[in-house]
Amino acid sequence: MEILHGFIDWIVAVVGHWGYAGIYILMTLESTFVPIPSEIVMPPAGYLAFKGGMNIYLAVLMGTLGSMTGALINYYLAVFLGRPVILKYGKYVLCPPHKFEKVEKFFLRHGEVGTFTGRLMLGVRHFISVPAGLARMNMRRFLAFTCAGSAIWCGVLAVIGYWIGKASENRTAEEMMALFKANGKMAGLIATAVCAVILISYVAWHRRKSAKSSN
Repeated sequence: MEILHGFIDWIVAVVGHWGYAGIYILMTLESTFVPIPSEIVMPPAGYLAFKGGMNIYLAVLMGTLGSMTGALINYYLAVFLGRPVILKYGKYVLCPPHKFEKVEKFFLRHGEVGTFTGRLMLGVRHFISVPAGLARMNMRRFLAFTCAGSAIWCGVLAVIGYWIGKASENRTAEEMMALFKANGKMAGLIATAVCAVILISYVAWHRRKSAKSSN
């Protein structure tokens, strides 16, 4: 537990001392295989924006760019390593075969729109770029969907941090961090529910389109 708290404190310190560069670096790592939760990267940035130490729009921009960089790293790793290597060694980077196959199945089932919605889903967002790379998804569309999903996610988390700062000025650092984590998880659950609605709507639209084409 002490190690976890120390790790969280380090992340917050990086955001505070390194500023926008810290956000970019941490969100790049978060979008690869490094277990850094974005729920404790972007909310402190929003909090610092409330305090006047950051511009919230620049913070979201840097978080989005970092997420896209990490996604590109995963994409090209998948391209160069291939599926057999990922299945064999994925367990060493927190992506065991059963988890990878779940993410891959999600991508194949929902197509390119899965890259967008996957960026908003807990347990999927870190690895959705891997099946996209294996499928050699069109780079422009990959970047567009990744950018859209990442921007929404970073924006929501930054706004949460801003709101926490506005509503909790007299709380201790520990209380603030607990709020960051709790609200970050809630945002993830809400985003997952929204993604489910988007995917259901997309599937229904695609089926209607296919039905019209066959007639």
